[in-house]
Formats: sequence, C-alpha cells, structure tokens
Amino acid sequence: MIPYRKTALAAVLCASLFAAAPLLADDDTSNAALLRLIQQQAQQIKALEKRLAAVEAEKSAPAAAVAAAPAPQEAAEAQVRNAVADTQQSQIDTLQAQVAQMAAGGGGGGGIDWSGGTPTFRSPDGFFAFQPDLRLMFDASSTHGSAYQDRNLTGTEGRELRLGGNGKVGPFGYRLDVDFQGETVSVKDAWMSYNTHAFGLPVDFYLGNHLKDRAIESSSELDNLPFMERGAVASVLESVNGYYGLGPFVKIYGSNWHLGASITGDQLNNDGAANDSIAYNVRGHWNPLKWDGGFVHLGSWYYYQKIARDVASVNNTPTIATDFNANLQVSSGSIADPHRDQGYGYELAGVYRSFWTYNEYGRRRIQDDSGNVYDHKATSLAAGWLITGEKPGFDQKRANWRDTLVLSPVTGGGLGAWELAFRYDRFDFGDVAKGSVAHSYTYGVNWYLTDWSRLMLEYIDWTTGNRVGAFPGPDSGNTIGLRAQLIF
Repeated sequence: MIPYRKTALAAVLCASLFAAAPLLADDDTSNAALLRLIQQQAQQIKALEKRLAAVEAEKSAPAAAVAAAPAPQEAAEAQVRNAVADTQQSQIDTLQAQVAQMAAGGGGGGGIDWSGGTPTFRSPDGFFAFQPDLRLMFDASSTHGSAYQDRNLTGTEGRELRLGGNGKVGPFGYRLDVDFQGETVSVKDAWMSYNTHAFGLPVDFYLGNHLKDRAIESSSELDNLPFMERGAVASVLESVNGYYGLGPFVKIYGSNWHLGASITGDQLNNDGAANDSIAYNVRGHWNPLKWDGGFVHLGSWYYYQKIARDVASVNNTPTIATDFNANLQVSSGSIADPHRDQGYGYELAGVYRSFWTYNEYGRRRIQDDSGNVYDHKATSLAAGWLITGEKPGFDQKRANWRDTLVLSPVTGGGLGAWELAFRYDRFDFGDVAKGSVAHSYTYGVNWYLTDWSRLMLEYIDWTTGNRVGAFPGPDSGNTIGLRAQLIF
C-alpha cells in the first residue's frame, strides 16, 4: 500500500492547491497564469482519482485483509492526514501572500493605481510608468454696466478641453497635452525631462514645449490658480512667443530656494517661414523664513527676447475680466517694427496656515528699429483664505501654484474645501501713444469638491479707458464668472 499512499498524498496535495483557487478569483488579470496552473493541477487530480479507484477495485482482497487489521492502516492514514493538513495550510499561506503582493502592485510597484482618479500604469520594477491626463473647464460669464452694449455679453465656453498623458522611463520623463478649446487643436505641453543631481542638489532638465518659469501666475497651470484667469502681471508681461516656448529648460533646487533658466524659440505652431523670436529667461526665489505651516517667499525674474523680422508689430490686448468676453480687453496700443523685448519683475508671497498672499510687479520694455523704447507695467496683489483648514496649494519648492489637497472630500461624505480669494490688478500701457490704463478688483469663492474637481464663482469690478478700438473712452462695469472643472 505504500505506493498507493504516495499517490493519495500527491492527489491531496494537488487538491489543496485547487482549494486555494477561490482566493485568487478577485484579481483575474494579475493572477490568470496562476489560476491556469491550478486548473491544470485539478485535472491531474481527477486522473489520479480514477487510477486509484481502479487499483483499489483490482486489489479488493488485499484491501479486505488490511481492513482486518485496521490499527496500522489508521495510524498511517492519520500521518498522511496530518502531513496533508500541514502542507495544505502552508500552500494556502503562500498563495495568500502572493495574492496580497499582486494586489498591492505586483512586487516593486507594478500594476494599475487608481488613487489619483485616473489609472497610473507601472511596470513591476517601477522603471516604466504612464498616466493619462484630462482637463475639462466649462465657463459661464455675464457682463453688465458697460456704456457700450456690445460689451454686455452673456454666454458660455469650454475654457480648456485638454487630453494627453505623462510618464517616465527610468530617470526620463515625458508629457504631451493637446487642447481642443475654441474648436481648434493646439499642442500645449510637449516635452521630455531628465531628473538627476548636481553638487548634491536635485536638478530637472526639460527639452520641448514647456510653460516658462516667469512670475508666479505665468509659471502656474491655469487649473491650479485660485482665479479663473491669470492677472495683469502675467498677461501684460507676456513676451512675443507667449507663455510657452520650445527649447531647453533647467531647474535646480535647494532647501529653501530654486533657480530656473531657459532658451526658447516660438511655440510648436511656427510655420517655418521665418526665424524664431529667441527668448532668454531666468527666474529664482528664496524662502528667508520657513516654519511649520508657513513660509515667506521672495522672487525675481528677467527675460530678453530678440524679436524675429516677421513680427510686424506688438499689440497686446489682455482680458480684464473673463476669457469669454472678447469685447472686454485692455488695448496696449500698437508698436511697429519691434526689435527687442525685455522684462523683469519682483515677487513677494507668503503662507500662514490656511492663509496665503502674493504680490507681483513687472515691467516690460519694447524697442523698435528706430531705437524708441516703450514701457508696459503691471501690478497684481492677491490674498486668500481656505476657511475649511486646508493648506494652500502654493508650492514653496517650485514657487508656483499646485494642487490643493482636500481634507474632507464630498466623495467621502465631507464638505470639501472652501476658499475665499481676492485680487487687485493694474494694467498700465500709458507710455505708448495710444495705450490705455485699466484696473480691476476680483472677488472669488472656490469650492474644491475633491482634489481633482472644483467649482468657482467670481465677481469682477473693472474700469478701463481704451484710446483705440471699437470701444474707446472711459468705461466701467462688472462681470460674473462661473467655472466647473475636472482635472486628472
């Protein structure tokens, strides 16, 4: 009977593996191979059972003889049962550990992670990663009180409709975002990065179309700002080739400071019929004071731009309220035959627990081919309070606005995060012959439902005095803006 006992033991051991199969049923994708192995073992068990039954039928007489002396057989079977029980529990423990490891990410961080709202795909060794990006911003706007009826507009728009993705291959990163706003397709972020250390400090290298590191609001993504639109300093000091530029970027970080630099040409939509306008940009910040729950921020930036010959004039017309109302803009006056463009600015900001403030001043100097120099100036003063106790999203390392993390999201039965925000903006194009001066007061209430969704309400009291255009002369009024955004 010894051979038969061995066969029975093998069958029971295989059966123990089959019994553990339900433990794996919750993760079909990660454990498919293991389940197939167990199913194969189950088939082998059935074959062994048939063989055992046939042998027992042939050996009925010896079996009866053995039954006459039950004590030795019962002792042997007890040993088999004990061995089987020990082995079965060991196999189950092993399988449970493997399932737990695979559910946590496949050992080394592999698998799919949904904690950020969209799936992040990672290889088992963590070397490869990819995450899709989605940005949806829908705005409604209504303007009243203007002396020009064509400015009193009410309507809706898709402010940002962006789709893309980001990821990494070892120390190399990448990102590509395409915006479908205004029923046109434009590429925003399109870059590669390399993260390393130099002189014991973290350094980020970028190559591609990237948001320039210039001023607080200019270097922040629109969906992270506490306001629906960028303010006066960002829009007045925007260079000829815009917020983005194509070229190399570098950023180095210390414990309480950062320094960034870039050399960029035009954005990706250059048609290749003329030279790029080349911009040289540098920005740095320092936190002279840091404590638990707060810090003080000091920053400054400078850029110089050689303007290409195909740029016939510079005529900046920033919005003073919401992006929807194209009739409500500040006219800078046209500067013909521009030769070079340079600007500089200063930043003072701070965070104290749930309070934040930032103040910016900037000046832009444009020189034409005749040597005449024209100044554009702007000031932005802002402050806010997260009344539900969250930490402001101002990043002391990168010196720009990042995500606001909600303490009690509505998806968990909480109230979300509530924020009050205020900003004063002054647009000054008075140095140009037909330039205007304008200012606005923005009062906002933001409701962060989760880390990735937000509702915004703004009331903007504005005054402008364009000297040229369809609506010349002093004018004032108010605009109400609403936004719903979902950002992954």
